[in-house]
Amino acid sequence: MPHLDTLLLKERLASLAGRFDVDVLAECDSTSSELLRRATAGAPSGSVVLAERQWAGRGRRGRSWAAQPADSLTFSLLWRLPAGCQPSGLSLVVGLAVLEALRSLGAAGLALKWPNDLLLVRADGFAKLAGVLIELSSDRRGMLACIGIGLNLRAPEGDFAFPVAGLQEALSSLPARHILLAEMLRILAGRLDAFTSAGFAPLRADWMRHHAWQDRPVSLLADGVIEESGYCRGVDADGALLLETAAGLRRILAGDVSLRAS
Repeated sequence: MPHLDTLLLKERLASLAGRFDVDVLAECDSTSSELLRRATAGAPSGSVVLAERQWAGRGRRGRSWAAQPADSLTFSLLWRLPAGCQPSGLSLVVGLAVLEALRSLGAAGLALKWPNDLLLVRADGFAKLAGVLIELSSDRRGMLACIGIGLNLRAPEGDFAFPVAGLQEALSSLPARHILLAEMLRILAGRLDAFTSAGFAPLRADWMRHHAWQDRPVSLLADGVIEESGYCRGVDADGALLLETAAGLRRILAGDVSLRAS
């Protein structure tokens, strides 16, 4: 697959090109690891690292995310949150932005899974299409969010705990990667601006419209063991999961837990 062309990317971004500093690497350990190193050295908000190949990509709960250029689009974005801006719900906003970007390019059958997955709706159920991992750090100016995004262009091979899918299943033909990246950055800029200004609450209704398991029976897992079951009632204004159980409505914060349909 051709190297991602940053000149074509800037043309596609048009007036937004100045907000992003995109660096395309042939390979690295992890785009988020590389970006965090650059953040320590003073990289500005809007810095983006994309890897054609990464060998130690990180997923949620310490899982690995291996990536090859022909089969995935993996990048990390540095975004500064001003002092006083709470990060609650940020992963949901990023997932929503990725979904909206793919829909704008013609993808159909997309849904969101709390707290950080984008799913493809198949005849036999849901499959994971993309994942979001956010790592936070702070300095004297406020908080920095390193937003890692991994999108499957084609379904990876292997044995996975949850079914996986590729974007090619949702589109008649795959767009060039600079088109995909430009659209994702364009939508992310708007959604992150809104989040920075007012938090997750004003974006909650948009996220809920795409919620995969609204009012469906689910199980909450910790280290692969079912911790609790109930009905998924969506999320609250802070992005916490609302789980209706026999003991009442529980508010679950994104942490070391997983959600599965019962």
